[in-house]
Amino acid sequence: MSLDCEIVLTRSGARAMLDKHSGEIMHPVVGPLTEAERLYVGPSRLAERLSDSRTEPTATTTEPLVLFDVGLGAGSNAAAALRVSESLPESPRRLHIVSFDVSLQALELAVQPAHAAAFGLEGVAGDAARALLARGHHDSPHTSWRLITGDVRTTLTREPARSVDVVFWDPFSPRSNPELWTLEAFAALRRVCREGATVHTYSGATAVRSALLLAGFHVGIGEKIAEGKFGTHGALEEAALHQPLDQRWLARLARSSAPFPKDAPADAIERIRAMQQFA
Repeated sequence: MSLDCEIVLTRSGARAMLDKHSGEIMHPVVGPLTEAERLYVGPSRLAERLSDSRTEPTATTTEPLVLFDVGLGAGSNAAAALRVSESLPESPRRLHIVSFDVSLQALELAVQPAHAAAFGLEGVAGDAARALLARGHHDSPHTSWRLITGDVRTTLTREPARSVDVVFWDPFSPRSNPELWTLEAFAALRRVCREGATVHTYSGATAVRSALLLAGFHVGIGEKIAEGKFGTHGALEEAALHQPLDQRWLARLARSSAPFPKDAPADAIERIRAMQQFA
């Protein structure tokens, strides 16, 4: 998948990245800096989780926090996470970021001096992003950042099972990139998530939430994006959700004109109704 990117202004006046092939703007409402904090870094409680001093029973050092950044784009979400990690000098945990994308054109444009500040790519984050582009990885005492290019449906299957703590799921929308919003895609994601993992995405589509549920996640309403529009949280434990989907959502599901992903089983609604979350 090739991109043809240019910088545009959102309605709020923030700069954002437009892909002219798909017509989609990355972080279209409030811009990349605000959205990265509001939808991803804040809700995932990165600072708190990096400060968690628990270790593996047999480990002599603290286990890193592993973040999968699916849909690297212009790098703003990963850069925001990196800045949190680098700002915690006493943190007992390192942050391991793994970014997935099929194209690096948006990041290559965003790190240019004229645009770097708008995308959070100045200073240490900018140095890390340039290293990522040059070598495919960046390492510091607090953070490692690794790049994986290619179709996520394939590259995700090569990652170890039960190895991920936090997921930023931020590819193009189901309209432009439907294959990354299916039951198959979220089942592959569920395989790599370990106990305590959380998933954060901007999409609040009914079919996306159904796909996450069918893949084995507990699912809740995420942060407000615009009037009447909210993101989505997924988690392996329902207690990690601030606002789990409830019986009211289940009733709306039954009335929805697009309730399920294209690869949902025929008995999808029965399976969802039987889930512990809706008991």
